Amino acid sequence: MPNHPAERNHDPIRNAYRSQHDGADTPPKLPNKDDPQMTDAISPPVLDDPAGLTPAWVSAALASTGVEVEITDVRPERVGTGQIGTSYRLHLTYADPATAATAGAPASLVAKMAGGDPASRDLISDGYRNEYGFYTEIADTVAITTPRCWYAVISDDNTCFVLLLDDLAPAEPGEQVRGCTLDEARLALINLAGLHGPRWCDDSLRSIPWMNQQTAEGAAFYGDVLAGAVETFNQRFAHLLPAADAELFTTIPAHLGEWMMTRPERFSTIHGDYRPDNLMFLPDGSAVSTVDWQTLGLGLPGRDVGYFLATSIDPALRRTHERELVGTYHEALLAGGVTGHSFEECFEDYRLGTIQAPLITILGAVYASAEPTPQSDAMFMAMATRAADAIRDLDPLSLL
Repeated sequence: MPNHPAERNHDPIRNAYRSQHDGADTPPKLPNKDDPQMTDAISPPVLDDPAGLTPAWVSAALASTGVEVEITDVRPERVGTGQIGTSYRLHLTYADPATAATAGAPASLVAKMAGGDPASRDLISDGYRNEYGFYTEIADTVAITTPRCWYAVISDDNTCFVLLLDDLAPAEPGEQVRGCTLDEARLALINLAGLHGPRWCDDSLRSIPWMNQQTAEGAAFYGDVLAGAVETFNQRFAHLLPAADAELFTTIPAHLGEWMMTRPERFSTIHGDYRPDNLMFLPDGSAVSTVDWQTLGLGLPGRDVGYFLATSIDPALRRTHERELVGTYHEALLAGGVTGHSFEECFEDYRLGTIQAPLITILGAVYASAEPTPQSDAMFMAMATRAADAIRDLDPLSLL
């Protein structure tokens, strides 16, 4: 179940990423906790209990974005089963519904908050900060479709936060085991270009203090972590994982540090976990929205492309259409203003990016905080076996 109705919360991946870092209309600009002009008078405080989502609190949150309406009742409805975050659909009642409609006030919102044991949240606080940072500092600068964030607030230690997001119903998340159809994949890749293109090789991104940026030391550490995780993963899934796939995964950790640091001249904001569970498709297939920004960082854009195509569509469909699909993504980049990036470079970056698939899949499975279920095992196996097929087909390590 998604943690937000627009979001399946894949908390194991947040824990794995945290391991490296021990140390509609355009919405108005969101209040930022680092903005000296932000005051308590217009910005309600951070909450750690949904009981605090009162009519007065939500009214003040909307007022801080310029929507001044009186809310008389808020009915929260828990949605999803996220372990590191909790989400509530807020059904709103207005004192004057006609005035609220004229002001553009939403009929419902989704409130996303911190979850789990407060004592252990420091382990996942980077993920909270990433998501808060995306909505307050990055979302307005990129073209990818995401839920509108009406209000965002986070504690100084990044262990408590509240996001008020658009309720994306009737959109529904994709299904990882089923995978994407060809039309869904095209739509998702065009949307992905909207994340990468606007901040393509933008050096100002490097000055954002909270932004996840790769270092040689961190890359080497990841290699060590993945080596141990591969052994655990192969043992746990020995009854499901083909022997050839298990053997392939053992060859990756030795090259991971070099892979993470390759092609540093080409970078942008990357999602890190771009796959069907984190994509919301309208029922008629006309649009997709992207959610779950806790793994946001800087990196080779091809990592998102490789991860998506390697894990999210049937291997036979990928083999037949991958050049067309990468071409769709490349054309969207060029249409968005990216220059000096040929299709062949783009396709090579896609090939190289397929290593992201076993990296995230294996770390996600091994570092999961939730108990394994048949459903989670099926998800990880779909991702792992598709990833192994893609790596054998595309030989990404030969590009190092």
